Amino acid sequence: MLKKRSFLERLTGSIRLEDDEEESSPNLYAGPLKRINISGKDIEGFEEEKKEEEKEEEQDAELTLDLYQTENEIIVQAMIAGVHPDNLNINITRDSITIRGRREENQSVNRENYFLKELYWGTFSRTISLPEEVNLEEAEALEKHGLLIIKLPKIDKNKEAKLKVKSI
Repeated sequence: MLKKRSFLERLTGSIRLEDDEEESSPNLYAGPLKRINISGKDIEGFEEEKKEEEKEEEQDAELTLDLYQTENEIIVQAMIAGVHPDNLNINITRDSITIRGRREENQSVNRENYFLKELYWGTFSRTISLPEEVNLEEAEALEKHGLLIIKLPKIDKNKEAKLKVKSI
């Protein structure tokens, strides 16, 4: 039975050998692309690990953001450079916000022509709970040089209003 691989093992593509197995398993190849033994059969559990990795790739990336408050507002900031406004969806409730989007990849460059590829392309999302209730009707979102700024006015719970009594 295979143990769950550590983060470093998943990152590098290596597998763990116990101390007593190192000498007794000379047919085992641990490489980043494919793991097979000399007989050509898949190592037990490799297909399951491959399916788990594919599921992880299908998930949205987590959008990084800043959340802070002023006296009257809660401010959310996130870098969305390269995201077209049509590919951005912001949903707000009184106590949470969800930002979803998709950054389209430039398909004009062939994969084999890349020397380095570190930018994230694809879907992303983030849902966070807000520290206070906000007024949905007065919320606004702005984009400035790739920085998304969402201003959420706080609901003033101490605000009082006087009502006049009308005689019918």
